[in-house]
Amino acid sequence: MMKAILQTAVSAALVPPLQGCTNFKLRQLMRRVAQFYDAEVGKTGLKTTQYSLLSQVLQSGPVRPGALAQAMTLDASTLTRNLKPLVDAGWLLLQEGSDARSRTITLTAAGREKRREAQRHWKVAQTRLNETLGLQRVAAVHTLVDESLALLNPVTQAMVIETRGIETATIETGAHDE
Repeated sequence: MMKAILQTAVSAALVPPLQGCTNFKLRQLMRRVAQFYDAEVGKTGLKTTQYSLLSQVLQSGPVRPGALAQAMTLDASTLTRNLKPLVDAGWLLLQEGSDARSRTITLTAAGREKRREAQRHWKVAQTRLNETLGLQRVAAVHTLVDESLALLNPVTQAMVIETRGIETATIETGAHDE
């Protein structure tokens, strides 16, 4: 019993007190990181989000819009809005799927070339960020983000809530301090 109390006290001492809103801090970090990528990828005429979309379609192959939205954690209306300029530019092709109700998204040859061009600039941004933050810090961010995404996955979150005995109402309110 005393060992458990001591471990809890030691753990609490190692965690600094939280200051400010986590959401606000993450948004600040995301804006700063996005500046690195946007400045470089933007030289190709693409936004970083468009480069990500082209990359995801390349990776997925011909893909249904619903599956693409899910893979990118986007809602359907955001995906539709983001697809339009890429389809209009001829980089993506939106076609009928296997039946009249389904559609597929395919990367065109011009889209592959545009993505290849943007990837060269993305690599420059990635290298600059790694050099600025240091590889250890970037790796730690990747690990923390991956673990946090897994914990915030709705299925995983339900299991964590059940395991920890946290009331669902606390999480659903989304209340926070700013």
